[in-house]
Amino acid sequence: QKRWFGAAVVLVCHWFLQLSPCSSPPQRKVHVLLLSSWRSGSSFLGQVFSQHPSVFYLMEPAWHVWTRAERPRARLLRMAVRDCLWSLYQCDFSVMDAYLPENPRVSSLFMWTESQALCSPPACSITANNETQCLQKCDAAGLQTAEKACSSYSHVVIKETRLFELESLFPLLQDPTLDLRIIHLVRDPRAVLRSREESAAYLEFDDAVVLGQKKVDQVQYEVMKEICQSHIRISETAFLNPPSFLGGRYKLVRYEDVVRNPIKEASDLYDFVGLEMTEKVGEWIYRKTRGRRKGTWKDAFQIISRDATQVSEAWGTMLPHSKVSLIQEVCKEAMWLLGYRKVDSEKQQKTLDLDLLDPLDPHKNQRNT
Repeated sequence: QKRWFGAAVVLVCHWFLQLSPCSSPPQRKVHVLLLSSWRSGSSFLGQVFSQHPSVFYLMEPAWHVWTRAERPRARLLRMAVRDCLWSLYQCDFSVMDAYLPENPRVSSLFMWTESQALCSPPACSITANNETQCLQKCDAAGLQTAEKACSSYSHVVIKETRLFELESLFPLLQDPTLDLRIIHLVRDPRAVLRSREESAAYLEFDDAVVLGQKKVDQVQYEVMKEICQSHIRISETAFLNPPSFLGGRYKLVRYEDVVRNPIKEASDLYDFVGLEMTEKVGEWIYRKTRGRRKGTWKDAFQIISRDATQVSEAWGTMLPHSKVSLIQEVCKEAMWLLGYRKVDSEKQQKTLDLDLLDPLDPHKNQRNT
């Protein structure tokens, strides 16, 4: 009778879990989309999340969608990208069967070694200390280990550069099985242009997809026009007349603000998605943004990080003013909306102590309508 009674209690607890204190329900998983464009600092910000021990991180899975399509076009592939994200947020990697070679390995995933979660237990038998060790020890056959690892983390973070509006994500935001938070990372278009020029060959394929395979004379400026317009569209959706289900789940952040005060900005982003800053992550951020300067990560809360900031502002001395003037014209509305001041002369452009950032106020759009 005692055994029967004990079993009955277990069954009652299972059936009425939501109504009784028999046991605590499992923590709900948080899903984060780091939405940005190429050469905007998204890899660094992705690593800010990847370094956290509670995060399962994936880098740009839509690369697989784009590269497997015949004559791909960004607009036509956005729903396939969305469906891929939905499955991965559910820790269901079977969606990748359509995009990966037969009998894939973990190394079949794009930039997989950028994920600390894939280079440490339970996905890997060891905690890899570097990329080489991860490549040698963590490249398992099949994606089952990645699926199991994904399920064990409280946060699934995906970085993506291949979405240009929010509307295609609405079904994910309305899905009761997901708790999706969107971080929209932007960067000064002049800095993006400079970085894109240095990586032009690497970006040729993606540029063609963005432009719909059209042949144009000035590829970089045409792509930048599309990117800047996407920032405007996303901002308008988020701030002009946002749907109720977007409330509290979208955050706009500028790369320049991140590198000026990296610990504070990272802490704010962690708060947005329900993570806590750890000493180990804080030290990692400090090392990456402060070079060899002495001090600790706690010192960086109120101090401008000049090492990283100088890199982010290098366009001022590296780009000729003719190119700066052109990109300012191509992206003038986005620059105004995102708080990037234009320069009117070469002398002004090369004035290194000139602050070209206004306070971020995306609600400008509301006052301009």
